[in-house]
Amino acid sequence: MGFTSSGAEKNYVIRVDADPAALPLAAWDALLARQARPTPFMRMAYLRALHDSGSAVPKTGWQPQFVSIWAGAELVAACPAYLKSHSYGEYVFDWAWADAYRRHGLSYYPKLLVAVPFTPVPGSRLLAVDDEARLLLAQALRALASQTQASSLHALFGDEADQRALAATGCTARAGVQFHWTAEGDADFSGFLARLQRDKRKKIQQEQRRVREAGVVFEALPGRDIGADDWTFFYRCYQQTYREHHSTPYLSRDFFARMASDMPQHWLMFTARRAGERIATSLIALDPERRAAFGRYWGATEHIPNLHFDACYYQPLAWCIANGYRRFEGGAQGEHKMARGLMPTPTASSHWLAHPSFADAVNDFLAREGEAIAGYVDALGEHAPFKQNSRSGETAAAGGSGD
Repeated sequence: MGFTSSGAEKNYVIRVDADPAALPLAAWDALLARQARPTPFMRMAYLRALHDSGSAVPKTGWQPQFVSIWAGAELVAACPAYLKSHSYGEYVFDWAWADAYRRHGLSYYPKLLVAVPFTPVPGSRLLAVDDEARLLLAQALRALASQTQASSLHALFGDEADQRALAATGCTARAGVQFHWTAEGDADFSGFLARLQRDKRKKIQQEQRRVREAGVVFEALPGRDIGADDWTFFYRCYQQTYREHHSTPYLSRDFFARMASDMPQHWLMFTARRAGERIATSLIALDPERRAAFGRYWGATEHIPNLHFDACYYQPLAWCIANGYRRFEGGAQGEHKMARGLMPTPTASSHWLAHPSFADAVNDFLAREGEAIAGYVDALGEHAPFKQNSRSGETAAAGGSGD
């Protein structure tokens, strides 16, 4: 399913495809590599795996509408887009907007979403060879929202170039914050701890000591060394995490099987054992080329105090430092991460609502929310966990670290 149209000046052709397999993998990934902030999650293999595994498909409320722009045989712009029938799996929350529509007898769904499903990782979303093509892609998204009678257009966790193009088509920016670690030249995890304020350092050391006293040891397995039984245990833990929150996993077992076969270099698994038996695991995504790591999934088959912090923060941070990685992104939300050395980092998304009155109300809300977020980041900077003579301490005092 799709449509085509031609640009007036350069004879661009715009396509919309309901299956990412319709787009050439090599051309997509080559375009991604040209962007300011590419991530592994925007690779075509990742997006196809979400679709082919049944994780992000119409049945689960994600109807693919991948938009691409062509100049002859050349792919000049593209993005993943979905018509959504709900707001799950996005991590930029608009439930209140949907409820306001409902209370006024209006339909908020479907809405048009530009995002990587279930993946709150900032990065380039509107892939383009230049700003002209990116602007045309943003305009095509607005046209698609109108054609599909979507209530709104949302582009989540985009980079600055995305923000500019979308703003030019009438979208309003929404500010957010995540917590990321950036390398400061520490030789090892002990050096990292030494830069923390005494109370923060002692708390981490105490938490790790309690995990060790419980008889827990960790092993780190890079993707190519993760065996089928490791993936099976991981998925059992992944399901358990959702079960404890009375929810259903977004991702199928088949999705992770595809990651193991198609993108093994982008994964790192930490497994916790006690008396030789697996009891917990965390899965970290890697961007080896850019030396970046991303906290993703965690689960345990039994409760041990502080095990979550060790598996999801301390082990990955120690590994990043030992392997020369420059950034570790801890995922969406959670200011408790700051006490563990992850500093506030701004994020942004873009939004356009078709209904004029609701658009005015939301734009007013976003302006006020943005001021509150800026104040929140400033306030967090006053409570930086690092000693003030460390680079991270100085950066935090200035209002947060960027990537």
